Amino acid sequence: MGSKQIAQETFDDAVQENITEFEMDPEEAVREAVQQFESQGVDLSNIVKAVRPPASENGQRQKHQILLTLDSLSRAVAEQDVAQLPQQLSAFAAQCKEQLAFRYLAGQKGAYPVVFSACQLAAADRDLLLQALSTLCALLDGQPDLLDAAGQELVLRSLRERRGDAEVTLAGLRCVRHGCLKHERNRQDFVKAGILPLLTGAIIQHGHSADVVRTAASALRVMTFDDDIRVPFGHAHDHAKMIVLEHDGLRVLIDAAKAFRANPGVLSELCATLSRLSVRNEFCQEIVDLGGLDFMVTLLAECMEHPDVVKQVLGAIRAMAGNDDVKDALVSVSCSPVLQICEQGCAALCVLALRKPENCSVIVEGGGALAALQAMKAHPREVAVQKQACMLIRNLVSRSRDLSQPILAMGAELLITEARAAHRDCDDVARAALRDLGCKVELRELWTGQKGGLAQ
Repeated sequence: MGSKQIAQETFDDAVQENITEFEMDPEEAVREAVQQFESQGVDLSNIVKAVRPPASENGQRQKHQILLTLDSLSRAVAEQDVAQLPQQLSAFAAQCKEQLAFRYLAGQKGAYPVVFSACQLAAADRDLLLQALSTLCALLDGQPDLLDAAGQELVLRSLRERRGDAEVTLAGLRCVRHGCLKHERNRQDFVKAGILPLLTGAIIQHGHSADVVRTAASALRVMTFDDDIRVPFGHAHDHAKMIVLEHDGLRVLIDAAKAFRANPGVLSELCATLSRLSVRNEFCQEIVDLGGLDFMVTLLAECMEHPDVVKQVLGAIRAMAGNDDVKDALVSVSCSPVLQICEQGCAALCVLALRKPENCSVIVEGGGALAALQAMKAHPREVAVQKQACMLIRNLVSRSRDLSQPILAMGAELLITEARAAHRDCDDVARAALRDLGCKVELRELWTGQKGGLAQ
């Protein structure tokens, strides 16, 4: 991604020049302009890569479609034409959702004040307010800087006054999330204004709505982020403590997870949020006391076919294991599903690596070999884990000998040798792995063709 940026007008002029000076067709002109700027290291992620309509007869420049739609919405707002607002809001929101470049251009051309005014006009009309908040959400996606103090207050007021309305609550929650992602000032302002009880309250009050629960949990998690590079020190830790200590966040999330154990999308979000809240020893212990650990271990066994759930559950367990007392509880209840994941993960990578040198390189570069060796080190007594890991290492290097040295540098020879010595069932696969790694291996002839039985 380039670090240089250009204005939309600069790109449009380059496209128009390709059309008029070099007689390119519109699509070719756009492609050429894109290649030209990208070759110069220009970041075009915020640029609308389309041909702007030609200038009118009086020489006035025409606008991109998103700006024409914004003009129509602006007129409806200025004239307080409530009858036209739904259609204009819908059209503008749809185009904002298409790509970041559209909403970025609209944001640069004054879209936020227009949408904010539309929300104000719609305050007394439930359906219109829902549509206006949804449009605000679409505009804020990836553009949290647009949200100002007045907008924050409008969203908070909507959440408070219509807290019983699941759809309006969902639209407001999405605005909060988009407004706070990668924006520390907005996060702090929202927290000071009282957003946290509204988020936990939404999970409790709308516990039947998967969308509300997932979005509220996601918004809670965003409040614990430290992702704004413009701010040297954020309040992520303080916010996490407030969620737990002042708003009973752990109990709320665990109860919600138990209610949605058949919904992988909600479970992933809830477990991810729990891991962000496991910032103190007593919080980790509280999760155990509330039954959260037992529940997550059960999820591992039930949700093996849902990788995202497994990933988030393991992330939460890893965060909880920061408490030394919790470690003992983890070992006593969670070994079986964790071992299944280690075994099946190695087995899956083993199949992917078989006779596919290009896959082997990707697996090693992505940390697959290191993860397998770490599993061997963590579970030396588990023959299934040891065997699958040995088979994976063998497949990785059998047709890609250049990978041998990087894998040996990870400590593979010692771990495989120990597995071979400890588990008779690992002998063949371990010996094959060592051989293909280029290590010295003692090969035995089990049968020489002479009279007598097989060597034992």
